[in-house]
Amino acid sequence: MKATAKRLLPFLRWFPVSRVTLRADLVAGLTVALVLVPQSMAYAQLAGMPAHYGLYAAFLPVIVAALFGSSQQLNTGPVAVVSLLTASSLAALAPPGSGAFIELAIMLSLVVGLFQLALGAFKLGAVVNFLSHPVIAGFTNAAALIIGLSQLHKLIGVPMTRSESFIQDIWGVARQIADTHLPTLLMGLAAIGLILAVRRRAPQVPGVLVAVVVTTLASWLIGFEQSQRIAIDRIEPAEIRLLIDDYAGTQSSLSQLEHELHEKTGQRGRLVTEQGGVNRRVVDLDHEIDLLRLRLHDRRDDNDARLRVLRRMKFEVAEGTDGAVTAGPRLYMAGRAPEGVDTDGKLWRLRTIGAAEVEVAGGGEVVGALPQGLPALSFPSISWGLLGSLLSTAIVIALVGFTEAISIAKAMAAKTRDRIDPDQELIGQGLANLAGAMTQAFPTSGSFSRSAVNLNAGARTGLSSVFSGLIVLLTLLFLTPLLYHLPQAVLAGVIIMAVTGLINVGAIRTAWKVNRADGVSAVATFGFTILAAPHLDRGILLGATLAILLYLYRTMRPRVAILGRFRDGTLRDVRFNADLPTSPHIIAMRFDGSLYFANIAYFEDAVLEAVAAKPAAKYLLIVGDAINELDASGEEVVHHLQARLQAAGVQLVFSGLKKQVLDVMRSTRLYEDLGGEKNIFATEDQAITAIYERLGDEAATDLFCPVDIGRRYGAAP
Repeated sequence: MKATAKRLLPFLRWFPVSRVTLRADLVAGLTVALVLVPQSMAYAQLAGMPAHYGLYAAFLPVIVAALFGSSQQLNTGPVAVVSLLTASSLAALAPPGSGAFIELAIMLSLVVGLFQLALGAFKLGAVVNFLSHPVIAGFTNAAALIIGLSQLHKLIGVPMTRSESFIQDIWGVARQIADTHLPTLLMGLAAIGLILAVRRRAPQVPGVLVAVVVTTLASWLIGFEQSQRIAIDRIEPAEIRLLIDDYAGTQSSLSQLEHELHEKTGQRGRLVTEQGGVNRRVVDLDHEIDLLRLRLHDRRDDNDARLRVLRRMKFEVAEGTDGAVTAGPRLYMAGRAPEGVDTDGKLWRLRTIGAAEVEVAGGGEVVGALPQGLPALSFPSISWGLLGSLLSTAIVIALVGFTEAISIAKAMAAKTRDRIDPDQELIGQGLANLAGAMTQAFPTSGSFSRSAVNLNAGARTGLSSVFSGLIVLLTLLFLTPLLYHLPQAVLAGVIIMAVTGLINVGAIRTAWKVNRADGVSAVATFGFTILAAPHLDRGILLGATLAILLYLYRTMRPRVAILGRFRDGTLRDVRFNADLPTSPHIIAMRFDGSLYFANIAYFEDAVLEAVAAKPAAKYLLIVGDAINELDASGEEVVHHLQARLQAAGVQLVFSGLKKQVLDVMRSTRLYEDLGGEKNIFATEDQAITAIYERLGDEAATDLFCPVDIGRRYGAAP
């Protein structure tokens, strides 16, 4: 009962906890939390979510994954790759940061959690092997590059648009380099410099925390943030007001369309459930839903184009007066203020656009006000109509996230000599994402950087992650006002420094050296992911599909060797060993692959070609040491070959077959049809000796025979 309880509730293994362990875990948990808080906010924005949702994802998921996972030091929470996958998959369905986007991100966390939990419960952790190491290496390198470039606009203080082409978006940022906001750039570079300096001089100190504290204080002291709210009717010239009014009006209609789409998809789901299938009303609703999505897509594209135009504009602000009455500030296009109107001399850009006013920024961007308190505990809203759109992304996130988590856990377990159970880790990660979905979090996974900090800080059990989660809880309750002046450029720097560790060109180079097909998979995945961005799930799915196809192609044509007798008595490939003696009576062939549907035709062709090359041969020996599997297609063809060769006067003989292959042969009577023990031998030497005994004097002069090796090489037999 105790063993069962520990298997179902892995955290019971932590107890009893000694005072030394408790102190070590508390110190490690505090150290990780100091990195986790700023990182989680940065990754939330990478995921297209408001910054405080990162703190939600860094609270309960961290604790639940530690309680139910098998690793003692793995730290779960927001991570770069999963955050980027979340943003890329949902951006086409809703504007990042919007209410609809947040609902979809929480729903995505639920689907990811359910999928991971199901894999773990049914002990299907091996499914992650479909994502081979070269594919993961190519994807991770591409994702790291995309993540780093996606933060460039925050680092230089210019707007970045989101479209169906990430390359086009980055090119748009590159064209604005001349408009770089120098204070923002300096703040971001200062953060990166501080992280590097602390990492080099005092690696035991969390450099991210130092950078955040120093730059936040500097931002507050110098008034880094400059923003104003200006009524739309105080903007000049009139054509700009009209463009802003069009944008605000379209945003309002988009909200109505999104609400209508949500209602209709919910109605469709209820109808299918109540009536047990699809009927005419459901088909009509599908048509209406498709039309709504089309209208949403078109209007969103039009409004994104308006926003791109507006955000490229530069303005000046003047304190407004209407006659002798002081009014609110006026906004003029840069260089187009009327004569006699004094502006503040600064350049301002539009930050947000509301129904009656706009917010303009003249300085650096900061995190701003964060809601204080715990996230609401509730079941996520499910949009059944969009569930299909999220499913492929959820599977990719679940597999990629778990692959990252289990790789980290195994690497740490090698140092701590702990035992890692992949299926239990899947359950832990699945429950963490489910808990996150209940507390308004986006998908999470195991973090390489924070897990390394946790291990190096002396963590002994998962209590360290529990302590990290509790410190995030205290931050949510009491410390969020202190983060108001944290510059966005600093969060960009934190992300850039975090993903530099993901770049590993050496892994792709090694894959290329080991196997060209693996190298092609890695390079192709890298290229697919870059070209498919922002739809990163397409990149990794294409890469994984290519890797499987290349594997099938390799196994379709395994190595086939015609064997001759080497001087030490062994059988070797005659193509690579000149002048090896062979026999006109016996064809010895080695097949280096399993006999299954993809390569059985190749096996048949190779056998018939070898027999045709030696028309006098009476025996064909298949050395089957490398045959690990025989499927139904393989059994059928071997049966057919045996009958065909027998009709031609050639006896088919096997040696070295494994138990699983022999079991298939016995269950289908192929074993008896081949002659049983008469023609199936444990080793090739036993098979050849038996064949020569049958041949008798007819083959007495064969140099291929084992007893004639000495005569050929001038030594005693």
